[in-house]
Amino acid sequence: MRCVRLFLLAVLLVSGVGHAAETEPMPPHATFTLPSKKLRETRRINVYTPPGYDAAKGVRYPVLYMPDGGEQEDFPHVATTVDTAIRAGEMRPVILVGIENTERRRDMTGPTQVEEDKKIAPRVGGSAAFRAFLRDELMPHVRRKYRVTDETAIIGESLAGLFIMETFFLQPGMFSTAIALSPSLWWNNEECVRKAGERLKARPNLKATLYIASAGDDVASEAGRLAEVLRANAPTGLQWKYDPRPDLLHANIYRSLEAKVLREAFAPASTKVLP
Repeated sequence: MRCVRLFLLAVLLVSGVGHAAETEPMPPHATFTLPSKKLRETRRINVYTPPGYDAAKGVRYPVLYMPDGGEQEDFPHVATTVDTAIRAGEMRPVILVGIENTERRRDMTGPTQVEEDKKIAPRVGGSAAFRAFLRDELMPHVRRKYRVTDETAIIGESLAGLFIMETFFLQPGMFSTAIALSPSLWWNNEECVRKAGERLKARPNLKATLYIASAGDDVASEAGRLAEVLRANAPTGLQWKYDPRPDLLHANIYRSLEAKVLREAFAPASTKVLP
């Protein structure tokens, strides 16, 4: 296990997960900054609104939130995927909200007792503050500024996938749909996996949708073990799917699956949705 953990940490340190080398083409969008008391800093936010948003004054839309949401991170390819699917009639119109990083590994990780984990960044363990920023500052701001429904989703990969899984277990009502691609479930000796059973049992009335995918080079099988816990303990109101993809890599799973997963998560009314 120690060798596996060291390998995963090395991958994180050298890969620049969630960042593009330069700005990619993307559909028109708005950008604003939001001062945060929770984080004690100002955050940059990118927002895509669907075709016809300005003209359809009475129409409200679901919101898809994404960490790693900067213009030089994952926002361009996710916004392009969403815009293409909406225009093709393959996906319901949604508003996409991307949160640009400042200290990604601080925000995406919870506390850890594992010394090797702490080596990935000068500061880790800030996920509670980042979640509070989303819940108490960003999401209310989006509700005030844009015409939204109560339907919310979140998508992310790697450490962002870890944050999504942690949020799903600690505050499951925060998002209607959680999509975690190749989540870093090894964090803190697999805390998310170890505590999943008791957390699911504590939420018998939970109603949500959860999608988890793992890549062929994820090394360990934490996601598979989590799937076993879900099979044994998922409440009846939780729709969930585990999608092991040995044909994909940690580095390409986001771009490989986002179109399929988002089309299913926001499928037109006549089409079956996830899982």
